[in-house]
Amino acid sequence: QVQLVESGGGQVMAGSSLRLSCSFSGYSFSKYTMGWFRQAPGKEREFVGAISWSGRTTFYADAVKGRFSISRDIGANACYLQMDSLKPEDTAVYYCAADYTEFGVVAQTAPEYDYWGQGTQVTVSS
Repeated sequence: QVQLVESGGGQVMAGSSLRLSCSFSGYSFSKYTMGWFRQAPGKEREFVGAISWSGRTTFYADAVKGRFSISRDIGANACYLQMDSLKPEDTAVYYCAADYTEFGVVAQTAPEYDYWGQGTQVTVSS
């Protein structure tokens, strides 16, 4: 069974940076695409970005492209979301998710992901 635990959320001023971490426990971390999603109050959960099992391919939502970056450390069984130039509209609960894939497909929609963390709150003040 896979378990995901996010950490690193908090309250910051606009223009600041935060780094979220996602700790993966279970088997075969290297066979999972890792994704980040977020959900703001009253809104649907939305895709933020994802990284392939190899770490060589990443995808980002247009809203965060150029400001956020995803990385993974196979040895540490961890995935990271570096968030720079934060804006108030980035305020949301951020979720880490894992999608098992035999062929390295990078999923970009929530239903494709098999496991989810509990979420971590990010609040950006203007």
